[in-house]
Amino acid sequence: MIERYVYAVTKRLPEAQRQDVADELRGLIEDMLNERVQGRDITEEDVEEVLLELGNPRNLARQYRDTKKYVIGPELYDLYILVLKIALISVVTVSTAVFIIQIILNPINTLDYFINYIVSFITTTIPIVFGWTTLAFALAEYFGEDNLKKLNIDKEKLNLDKEWKPENLAPIPDPKRQIKRSEPIIGIIFYVLIIMILAFSNDYFGIWIFQDGEFSTVVPFLNEETYGSFLILILIVFGFGIVKECLKFRYEKWTYTLVIFTAIVNLISIAMIMFMITGAQFWNPNFMNELIQYGFVTEASQSYESIRLIWEQLTLWTLILLIFGLLLDIAIGWFKVRKAK
Repeated sequence: MIERYVYAVTKRLPEAQRQDVADELRGLIEDMLNERVQGRDITEEDVEEVLLELGNPRNLARQYRDTKKYVIGPELYDLYILVLKIALISVVTVSTAVFIIQIILNPINTLDYFINYIVSFITTTIPIVFGWTTLAFALAEYFGEDNLKKLNIDKEKLNLDKEWKPENLAPIPDPKRQIKRSEPIIGIIFYVLIIMILAFSNDYFGIWIFQDGEFSTVVPFLNEETYGSFLILILIVFGFGIVKECLKFRYEKWTYTLVIFTAIVNLISIAMIMFMITGAQFWNPNFMNELIQYGFVTEASQSYESIRLIWEQLTLWTLILLIFGLLLDIAIGWFKVRKAK
């Protein structure tokens, strides 16, 4: 019970402060117990009385932090900065790579590409990265484990001090359910890169055509006329993916609550993805004709039939891979919780 109490206090503190506070708190509890028992054996009731005297772990953590309210608390702030740096580095890398490709393919318009690069970075890239990352961690801060123990969240907040008892302390996380920090970081990087590629580099998402050794054009996979209307759905799908990964940071372990939230987000994502990619307006309707027009393939040739077969099955396999990945994410969390149980 003492270790659970120490964990409940220190998990709300910055990483660099946790060990010192844990050592100090264990020493304080030991001194209070020795003073109480006066040489006799320590009982569970003695421990409960001491912990009740120290009070709610949330309030004790606030005393160590010297502050009370935040959009993103200190226990998440270090991770927030880490994720924000990773997201910005990923975005800058993709944007810079696209900018370099544009210059190589069409050096005459270098000045226009540079202006677009700077303007899009300031007006679009930074707001998207900061916005989604901050929103994700703000939600992770608010919907923490303590706020999800009861359906009546407001009532719980109003009665924290009155209702708290040592036996209500959450157990120390089971190693079998732990989520490695690298997992959500990789997930966030993946979602950010996909957003950047689909939002700002879709013009280069297709078959590159070269004529006489020089770049000529790109035959796009996506329908350029209708793509803008799908972009908001793409941002929502992958944006909530970022929120999901940030919640993994918050929980630090797989729980039924996290599995349920993951399932809801992934099922909504599957529905949106199916709506987008199964529609005739999402893919380029003239893809094969444009390949013939630019001389990439010859109609009725063996290469033409092979490409046509792959193109016709692209929707199916894209859907299968995305659904498999999202369902696998749910299954991993579920089996880890069940295994720990």
